[in-house]
Amino acid sequence: MNKPLIRLTRYPALLLILVALTVTAAIAQSPTPRRPAITLVQLEDMFQNMREKTKWNVDGDLLWGYFFTDPQPDKVRPLADELTKLGYRYVDLYAARDGKTHVLHVEKVETHTPRSLHERNTEFYRLAERHGIASYDGMDVGPAPGKP
Repeated sequence: MNKPLIRLTRYPALLLILVALTVTAAIAQSPTPRRPAITLVQLEDMFQNMREKTKWNVDGDLLWGYFFTDPQPDKVRPLADELTKLGYRYVDLYAARDGKTHVLHVEKVETHTPRSLHERNTEFYRLAERHGIASYDGMDVGPAPGKP
């Protein structure tokens, strides 16, 4: 499977290969315990960057990965079950490099616009809050399986 090329996250230890996105630096350097939500403007910049830096069909299906974090893995497992029932594929629940945070990674092949991705992120921020999860950490994206 191809590795994602673009990733928005708030934890520098979780960064994957990045295309030059100023949004990542802004999110990663926020001094507040609760990092700011990813904005629509940042997503518009991300989509523009994908158009310029990749050969992907940005207007078609891509593999979107979504990440939730919490110090207690047992709090994240019910969320994984709920997302699986909603059609997301469970990828992993692993300890971050700091050893104190656990990361839930789910993914789904979807077509997004900046606005639809913003709406998805908003849903996931609310879902994390409803489950008492420390954070919805953002997303990554790569070509859909079988696509260049």
